[in-house]
Amino acid sequence: MFGGHIIFGTLLAGSLCLHLVSTDTCTAGAMPGFPGLPGFPGREGRHGMKGERGDPGIPLKPDEVRKKGEKGETGIKGIPGKRGLRGDFGMRGPDGPPGQPGDPGNLGNSKSHLQSAFSVSRGTRLPPEPNAVIRFTNIITNPNGHFKTDESKFVCKIPGTYYFVFHASSKEKSLCVILMHDDKKLANFCDHLQKNSQQVSSGGLAVYLNENEKVWLVTGSYNGLYAEGNKGDSVFSGFLIHAH
Repeated sequence: MFGGHIIFGTLLAGSLCLHLVSTDTCTAGAMPGFPGLPGFPGREGRHGMKGERGDPGIPLKPDEVRKKGEKGETGIKGIPGKRGLRGDFGMRGPDGPPGQPGDPGNLGNSKSHLQSAFSVSRGTRLPPEPNAVIRFTNIITNPNGHFKTDESKFVCKIPGTYYFVFHASSKEKSLCVILMHDDKKLANFCDHLQKNSQQVSSGGLAVYLNENEKVWLVTGSYNGLYAEGNKGDSVFSGFLIHAH
């Protein structure tokens, strides 16, 4: 700082001297002097004092919301990473609650579960009356109760095709057995025997039945049906072949 003042004072004194000399002693037509050298640049001033802190910004009003910037463009899909190792199996979780019951099945689609069968035998040695219902009182099998022992008739509960068969023991008399279907004669099976002879006869027939229709056996005028323990039984059986 002081160096600049000294240089400026020297230049000022020299200029004043030249002025005085030119006025009194300098001759006309003299050459002017060279300009002085430029001074050195001054140093930067000191930093000013730190200003006071500004007022806080205006807060958002209750009904105002921050504005969300626009969504940026989707970046380029990276290269798939390597497949990691398979982890260990976790522990089995607890059983879930039971589900709701399913809808009932349609009987029209599957009827394999529908069953009907019976097998009965005579319980007396006495022959039946001619032209009468043959009574079977001993139940061999009748799980659904479709054969009614009180009237010795099978009552259809499942419409469909059935097969009926009988095995009859006869002794010393001819025998005719008739298969009945709702008071209609379906088939007549007869055996004509000689005196002092014993024979077993049988017959069977497939019949289509509607619900509540009945099937049973009757004798004709020949009623030589016989049953005597281990010497011979008379049996009537039937079963469902196919439900409709």
